[in-house]
Amino acid sequence: MKLTICKADLSEPEVVSLLQRHVIRARAETAPGSAHALDLEELRAVGISVWAAWDGGTLLGVAALKRIAGDQGEVKSMYTAENARRRGVATALLQQIVTEARSFGLARLSLETGSWEYFEPARALYRSFGFNACEPFGSYKPDPHSVFMTLELRQP
Repeated sequence: MKLTICKADLSEPEVVSLLQRHVIRARAETAPGSAHALDLEELRAVGISVWAAWDGGTLLGVAALKRIAGDQGEVKSMYTAENARRRGVATALLQQIVTEARSFGLARLSLETGSWEYFEPARALYRSFGFNACEPFGSYKPDPHSVFMTLELRQP
């Protein structure tokens, strides 16, 4: 596998399809009202950058970085195609987001993910990058179906 990560073209059919699958799957694997995956239109908002991971002409995954307040960013729309899981795609995408967040001068990177078993591989990935549990941030409210995590980007 030769992985290439680049800015995602949100009009490209493969990208649109994978992002739609992400939203459908997130909603199917989470309690009603607790899925916070952004749809295609929300990902087009100012302050959101989206990346795609490709192996040649095959799209393997997507991820986004949303600037939420001052020097804080949020990981959004992390999704790896089912046939590409456990091959390092999500790791590479998350590394891209952390690198970009640092280059933007962000001090903290936070995220919300599901508390259900389906999301355990994602939580393990985030922990491996140094993300720790935190309280809800931004406009999030406490929710037993959500796990909130954060990573300090600036070294003390």
